[in-house]
Amino acid sequence: MVGEDFAGLLAAAQGGSEAAFSVLWRDGNPALLRYLRVIAPEAAEDTAAETWVQVVRGLPRFSGDEAAWRAWLFTIARRRALDQARLRRRHPAEPLEGIQPAEVPRAYDAEQQAMENLATEAAITLVSRLPRQQAEVILLRVVAGLDTEAVAGLLGRSPGAVRVAAHRGLRKLATMLAEAGVTL
Repeated sequence: MVGEDFAGLLAAAQGGSEAAFSVLWRDGNPALLRYLRVIAPEAAEDTAAETWVQVVRGLPRFSGDEAAWRAWLFTIARRRALDQARLRRRHPAEPLEGIQPAEVPRAYDAEQQAMENLATEAAITLVSRLPRQQAEVILLRVVAGLDTEAVAGLLGRSPGAVRVAAHRGLRKLATMLAEAGVTL
């Protein structure tokens, strides 16, 4: 408990004093962690961190004495713990020990991923050299995966104009690749 100095400490913390806020944190955090280790043992530290973020956001609007402060702090913590519990129920996690080796997700080989990124960058660079409408149509069709009608609606063009822009853009890309000595 801070005691008689609480009002001044709170005002300083609300004014942006890191030293004053750290006193409030050092006073409240141990009890907060003990509470959370009981009501949310699997996520006590995460919940405490989220609680303090919420406290920092709401601190300028808080008013009250030390008892009100502690009630506010623990109310926020309880709400964060309930939010975490709801999230875990909606998105349950399975421990890795229960997963068979064949079921473990595999990441790309770093070399393969780097090569794919380079190829993607090169393709985007080429497309960006096209006239704007052709580039936009090709990106919406190929990258976004939209059909001709959707692209037409998005751009305010007719489906025929979208097909023509895509055809011309692809032809121009083929010419650029041929000039660079790339064969398909």
